[in-house]
Amino acid sequence: MLHYTVVFLVIALIAALLGFGGIAAGAAGIAKILFLVFLLMAAVSFVAGLLRKR
Repeated sequence: MLHYTVVFLVIALIAALLGFGGIAAGAAGIAKILFLVFLLMAAVSFVAGLLRKR
């Protein structure tokens, strides 16, 4: 999941450098969403691991 976030971030940076604002904004938006999903899944996994050890 984090890999795809970095890929879309790189796509957004390259598109922004080349002047494609719409594509850059779309790719940056997707990268933000994927990063938030990654953080949510990491937090749930961490809490589940703590609860399992009890």
